Amino acid sequence: MCGIIGYVGQQKAVDVVIEGLRRLEYRGYDSAGVAVVAGNEVQVRRRAGKLANLEKLLAEQPLPLSTFGMGHTRWATHGAPTDRNAHPHMDEAAQVAVVHNGIIENFASLRAQLEDGGVMLASDTDTEVVSHLLAQAFDGDLAEAMRAVCRRLEGAFTLVAIHAAQPDVVVGARRNSPLVVGRGEGENFLGSDVSAFISHTRHAVELGQDQVVEIRPHQIVVTTFDGKPADVKEYEVDWDASAAEKGGYDYFMLKEIHEQPKAVADTLLGRIDDDGHLQLDEMRLSDEDLREIDKVVIIGCGTAYHSGLIAKYSIEHWTRIPVEVEVASEFRYRDPILGRHTLVIAISQSGETMDTLMAIRHAREQESRVLAICNVNGSTIPRESDAVVYTYAGPEIAVASTKAFLTQIVAVNLVALYLAQVRGTKWGDEIIRHIDELAAMPEAVDRVLDTVEPMRALARELVDAKAVLFLGRHVGYPVALEGALKLKELAYMHAEGFAAGELKHGPIALIEQDLPVVVIVPPRSRKVLHDKIVSNIQEIRARGARTIVIAEEGDDTVAPYADTLVPVPAVPTLLQPIVATVPLQVFACELASAKGYDVDQPRNLAKSVTVE
Repeated sequence: MCGIIGYVGQQKAVDVVIEGLRRLEYRGYDSAGVAVVAGNEVQVRRRAGKLANLEKLLAEQPLPLSTFGMGHTRWATHGAPTDRNAHPHMDEAAQVAVVHNGIIENFASLRAQLEDGGVMLASDTDTEVVSHLLAQAFDGDLAEAMRAVCRRLEGAFTLVAIHAAQPDVVVGARRNSPLVVGRGEGENFLGSDVSAFISHTRHAVELGQDQVVEIRPHQIVVTTFDGKPADVKEYEVDWDASAAEKGGYDYFMLKEIHEQPKAVADTLLGRIDDDGHLQLDEMRLSDEDLREIDKVVIIGCGTAYHSGLIAKYSIEHWTRIPVEVEVASEFRYRDPILGRHTLVIAISQSGETMDTLMAIRHAREQESRVLAICNVNGSTIPRESDAVVYTYAGPEIAVASTKAFLTQIVAVNLVALYLAQVRGTKWGDEIIRHIDELAAMPEAVDRVLDTVEPMRALARELVDAKAVLFLGRHVGYPVALEGALKLKELAYMHAEGFAAGELKHGPIALIEQDLPVVVIVPPRSRKVLHDKIVSNIQEIRARGARTIVIAEEGDDTVAPYADTLVPVPAVPTLLQPIVATVPLQVFACELASAKGYDVDQPRNLAKSVTVE
């Protein structure tokens, strides 16, 4: 992994490729490289480190003029992040170059076969194996060689290749890893996502599982690994290049935090039909299918898992269907009990999260229905699901998810209400009332954003803190987990989220003088929960903790126990995470910035995890 771009056309390829790689930087990477075909030869430049290192090398050793090329930003899986392990990789004769996302699981046996045949490999990567296999399989048709090689490979991979003997074509292939085609005028593109080419075209072509694509300036050909013509779906990207720029903010993350009111509003658009009924995006499950559901299992990773925890409260409360929430990476390995009456809800911002993708494939093998919640139209998880709810958050460039999380919360509430509508557990006017409550959320988030400056000041004040704890009850518990995750991701510090009721069962031993503890207080309308967490605050404050309390506006009962009080608008309990999460996002962003860290690209992390 991580970022791929391929280009054929009339422009200077290296310029197009470098621009595309820069737009893909948000995915996280530790080396970068480019390759072009010129004068019947392939030339490669690559460097470990950031893209600036590659650009310096290109200034010192310019590539020849070419209108065909490709590039890659790598996040190391096989082999350390060094110059020799950076992509693209070539064969011994320097005739073919390959870039690759994913993991080739049988590379060790393939490498042994190559070495037994006298091939000398120059890197530690699984990718280089493909370049040598392509060179051996090539007989004048790079696409045919790619199909033959792909049939030998096991694992998850996206491959893009060029060959000196066929300089008018760039060939790509995908299995369990994203690759999309950009269709231009007299030029065409390949990208690991549409950000790679969005400044040139908004016309995209989906690639399906186990397909090979050939792009030429005026032609796109897609076949299966067996060489049969493949049906493809074209679509138009509904955002442009400006949406991927910082827009005056210091960081993409800060920009995306401030885009949340619009993202929430966009996710709610068009949800009520002319008859006053709630409708979802691509509902390929019948009402009868949904009435037969007797269990819901929600799967996700990281932030998506936290939104799934919130979904459990809404779905169970509004539909009375039992709900389980599981980390997607563990799901299929524990032999879960699934069947035709199980609805699996898969949550993924990118739609390419490999753990989640493999989990839904397992669910489908057990004949379960699958509903996807996703932000990327045409990505793999929605395509392989029975139903889709898109979040319409627009591109999220920063590695740490913000607007993806809030829109996922909105989406899971929509799913809960849709199930209630179909199953008759809520009257129509009740559902409309809840939709109206959701429709008030953009304004509520705006109000939070207008008042977060004290949270930023607090973050700067706590720059030397060694740890931060987060406490929450009910839907506040997943918010606490999300707040802790953001601090770990961005500020590289110890942070933990706990269910406040578990405090006395162990975590209270961590409390010491001046330890910052963030507490998410339930609305006053939930009196029992509210009173219990006020007691929790008193317990930790008595032991010297510095209390940072997030509570609804006008909640004077918590003020005496808060060293810092962070008011948020009063909203229905199930929707409180939408407003309570925002100050925690700002807090983590500002604390990381104060520490001098890269907010948009935290160390060791990638935006889209496309390997297990």
